[in-house]
Amino acid sequence: MKKVVNLTLTLAMAAILGACASSSPDVIARGDAQRMAQVQDGVVLTVRPVVVDGSQSGIGATVGGVVGAVGGYGGSGVQREAQVLGVLAGVAGAAAGNAIERFSTREDAVEILVQLKGGDRRAIVQAKGSETLVPGDAVIIVTTGGKVRVSRAPK
Repeated sequence: MKKVVNLTLTLAMAAILGACASSSPDVIARGDAQRMAQVQDGVVLTVRPVVVDGSQSGIGATVGGVVGAVGGYGGSGVQREAQVLGVLAGVAGAAAGNAIERFSTREDAVEILVQLKGGDRRAIVQAKGSETLVPGDAVIIVTTGGKVRVSRAPK
């Protein structure tokens, strides 16, 4: 029972830590603060909902594999059955940890098609933020350190 509780707590912790990462346009990374950004004016042509697939950094698989192997082994001494069970539990734990990481880092987003003042068009995918953009909205595209976000233009 204690092993199941430890496994559950470890996988839950991995999921929570993975969910802490944010790509919201309302959250600015510390490294992007106090940096000059390029700003372009444009008009929203379309906005459509999309889902940004979750990441698979390997952390979830590693944590799940280790916890599964330790929890599955559970034997004392060198018992062949316990070793096989530990390996199988490790593989199952790795698959479960990978799935949990991927699911916990998925996020709802929008793809925004913008017509720039010069006539060029840009498509930007960003997490849903506090602003709701609709076709016809005047917007600015802010580019900082290779990252782009779209927000409503100041009036």
